[in-house]
Amino acid sequence: MVPRLRGDDGGGEVEVTAFFENTIGLSHEWAWFVATLVGILVIALPLMLAVAMIIYADRKIWAAMALRRGPNVVGPFGLLQSFADGLKVFLQETIIPAAANRGLFILAPIITFTVALIVWAVVPFQLGVVLSDINVGLLYVLAASSLGVYGIILAGWSSNSKYPFFSAIRSAAQMVSYEVAIGFILISIVLWAGTFNLTGIVEAQRGVLNTPVNGFFLNPLLFPMAVMFFISSLAETQRTPFDLTEAESELVAGYQTEYSSMSFALYWLGEYANVLLMCTLNATLFWGGYLPPLDWAPLYAVPGIIWLFAKILFFFFVFSWVKATVPRYRYDQLMRLGWKVFLPVSLFWVFLVSGVLMWMRVGF
Repeated sequence: MVPRLRGDDGGGEVEVTAFFENTIGLSHEWAWFVATLVGILVIALPLMLAVAMIIYADRKIWAAMALRRGPNVVGPFGLLQSFADGLKVFLQETIIPAAANRGLFILAPIITFTVALIVWAVVPFQLGVVLSDINVGLLYVLAASSLGVYGIILAGWSSNSKYPFFSAIRSAAQMVSYEVAIGFILISIVLWAGTFNLTGIVEAQRGVLNTPVNGFFLNPLLFPMAVMFFISSLAETQRTPFDLTEAESELVAGYQTEYSSMSFALYWLGEYANVLLMCTLNATLFWGGYLPPLDWAPLYAVPGIIWLFAKILFFFFVFSWVKATVPRYRYDQLMRLGWKVFLPVSLFWVFLVSGVLMWMRVGF
């Protein structure tokens, strides 16, 4: 699938590959390669900058809710604090425990960081502005995001230390528990939208239920799924109150205990990239994605990417709000919520949504 761009005037799609063919005179194969590389860089580089800034924003939100000042020394208003932290870990020595499995120990954070980036390939930032607009985009997201647990399991096992290993086992059980529920939630979305394509899902949210509101959250059948998906997003990214894998009172620092320098930084960046991704999926699947809140012509004058970023920032604020205010669950509470509440409810909702859709089809 080649990257495509769409003009702001709503005209036909312009293939970036064709641009490099016609302008620079590259062959089709090289034009496709360069176009794909440019598309990847256009997504990855701003994403890394965004990760640095949301780490700063996260700390500022926590500080404000605890009546503290937060980062305020490095740069104006402390804006350069994340870059200073990054420089610090870059200059540190990478220490590999003598008893660790060296190859897997180094590979684990690379897997986590890479998986956090590849999912962004199918995210539509605006109508037609997507790196790979594949028909099974939602399946790709579910499959790729599920691979993140391997980086954590390998980190825990290869460290050859009991606390990282306990954390890795916890993480595997936790992610499996909530991914099952997420799968059923996504089935409800697919049934209603009639497509696995993320752009198609966003377009299906225009004027929901014959109202001027864009977004599935207005649908009484899908709003409970939106709430469950948000809570499952917290568990999937191991954010409070589901941060049992990093419970410092029990596991020191969890699966990251033996990591230092850039290996630790890759986990650090991957975690926040996953948080941004889950905020994006919440906005895309239930809250209209790049569409404005209301299906009103003047609002479409604002580029869709601005609406999407505004929704991402809103959900990130809620993520930080929850982290600053909600106490950590006990592990039995976490597993009970996943298996005894979310799983049966999401499974029942699949039957409910499919039944309502069949009734509407017969009725009309």
